[in-house]
Amino acid sequence: MDLHEKIKAYIVENFLFGDLEPLKDDAMSLLDNGIIDSTGVMELVAFLEGDFGLGIEDEELVPENLDSVDNLVGFVTRKQAAA
Repeated sequence: MDLHEKIKAYIVENFLFGDLEPLKDDAMSLLDNGIIDSTGVMELVAFLEGDFGLGIEDEELVPENLDSVDNLVGFVTRKQAAA
C-alpha cells in the first residue's frame, strides 16, 4: 500500500467508519466538510507520528499540512525527505 492509499484508508476507517462516499475528492477540506474536528486532528497526528516515524511540531499543525488527503501526502513526503 502506498503512502496515499495508507493515509486515505486511515481516514476512511477511523473517521468515516468504512464509508468512502464522503471523501470523494482528495483535495477536499477534512475540517470544513466535518470529516475531522480538532480531536480528529490530534488522532491524525498520532497516526502520522506512529506509522511514519515523524516528529510533528506545533507550528506544523496547520491546514496547509493536515486538511486534506493531498495536503497530508505532501506533508509526509516533505517530512520524510527532510529526515
